[in-house]
Amino acid sequence: EICQLNWKVLTSSKAVGVVDQRKAMTSISSSLPPLLPTIDAILVLDGDGNRLAGKYYENFLSAGPIPFSDPKKAAEIRASTEELRAAFERQVQAKVNNVAARSDAAEVVAVAGKTVVFCGGSSTINTGNVSTGDVRVVLVGMNTESELVLAHYTEGIYQALSHLMGGVTDRGMVLDNLELVLLLIDEHCDGGIILETDPNRLAGSVLLRDEHEQNEIANSNTGGAPGGQASGSMSMPTNMGEMTIAQALKQARNQFLTNIGSRDGM
Repeated sequence: EICQLNWKVLTSSKAVGVVDQRKAMTSISSSLPPLLPTIDAILVLDGDGNRLAGKYYENFLSAGPIPFSDPKKAAEIRASTEELRAAFERQVQAKVNNVAARSDAAEVVAVAGKTVVFCGGSSTINTGNVSTGDVRVVLVGMNTESELVLAHYTEGIYQALSHLMGGVTDRGMVLDNLELVLLLIDEHCDGGIILETDPNRLAGSVLLRDEHEQNEIANSNTGGAPGGQASGSMSMPTNMGEMTIAQALKQARNQFLTNIGSRDGM
């Protein structure tokens, strides 16, 4: 009985030691920065600072959790959250306008205790009642994140956006191809964690996803038409003057994928 009692005391002390060790390791790991840099938001803004597309991650600039059981309260929280984010974006625009930045290189500013990196665009030029300005890609990160890493991320997604827009990154082009822009954001970042930074791979992934979704929609609308073509549909014209925007984009997509494949030896 004495031996059994001593064994129990020994094993229990070992267990306590393991627990204390795990607590210590947890405390140390929580104090260390994450291996993968994360971002709080990614925004696509026009020359006036208006958000064309974007995502906020985690609880950044959130007015609180959404109570789905109370629609009225949920609507109030969503409205408050949108006000907070719009105010932050106005602060970003005010800082960006004071920076003499190049359109092809990322620049860094500090806004509300966050590191804000942007690429593209130009300062707003007022001509009468008309404002002109190119689109900017903005990444928001913690002030402890590496500015060089965030700049690399920002330049990568901006170059991918430029590829997808055919080199024309203005407000109209982005709004006309908003689906591609949203796909680009999803391919670049998930939950604040960066997935891909290479602009060619990003653009290629977006085009593949877009083509896959279009094929699914086309297949659902064929109604069993032979050859996978919808009944009564017309074949794609070969004359560029007769092409619709969608058809021109599809042809550009195919050419882009062909170029990527030949470059990578696919």
